[in-house]
Amino acid sequence: METSFFDSALFSYGILPLLIFLARICDVSIGTIRIIFVSKGQKYIAPVLGFFEVLIWITAISKIMQNLDNYVNYIAYAAGFATGNFVGMLIEEKLAMGILMIRIFASDRGMELVKLLNSSGFGATFVEAHGAREEVHLIYSIVHRHELEKVLEVISGFDPKVFFTIEDIKAANEGIFTPRKQNIPLPFGNILREWRKGK
Repeated sequence: METSFFDSALFSYGILPLLIFLARICDVSIGTIRIIFVSKGQKYIAPVLGFFEVLIWITAISKIMQNLDNYVNYIAYAAGFATGNFVGMLIEEKLAMGILMIRIFASDRGMELVKLLNSSGFGATFVEAHGAREEVHLIYSIVHRHELEKVLEVISGFDPKVFFTIEDIKAANEGIFTPRKQNIPLPFGNILREWRKGK
């Protein structure tokens, strides 16, 4: 009975492609998170994620190789990859991990912006510089990624047309930082918090 079910059209063209689709979503999403941890220097977590990423991928590709004449599996594989990228980016946004440097170019009133950022709980450094046309005020601020939206609201309220750039920072020491978010929206969030405490 089991053999006939696995050989049936329902399994071959319905259930199997669905499983491949879900497997691809999982392994691509895990791959996205792994890359984030690698870029942040989390050398202990990234290999574990890599193990599960490859394990799921091998399982999915082996099922395709066993059913090379089933083109529905190909579509499911490709669709799962595309969806996995989207899901991975959503998870990455929710994680909001890492530190960012915001570099703001203000034509004037740079010190006012520094005071505004400081009053909002963000550290900022003011530097006078020379641009192509005139003197400019450079303001540097190092913030946690989950604070980015709030910082941009402060900057936009100061001058909606101000020019700024945002860069990833691998690590930072000391400085003025608001408290980190305590909740990590992943099943292994508690493990990460315990690991950070013991580090």
